[in-house]
Amino acid sequence: MAQVSSKPFESGSSISAEAYDRWIREKVARSLADPRPSISHEDAVAAMRSVLAPTDRSGGDR
Repeated sequence: MAQVSSKPFESGSSISAEAYDRWIREKVARSLADPRPSISHEDAVAAMRSVLAPTDRSGGDR
């Protein structure tokens, strides 16, 4: 399967429904075929919080 871009369409661009459908189906097929183990939502959120923490300047939880 060909490499599928994670950002094939810039906002505001005009795309056909067929092109979008093809792109999303390729992304789903690639995800389903990925042999890596899944992670829980909680683990994903915790990982992102640790990545984003150094850039958070709000001073509090959201």
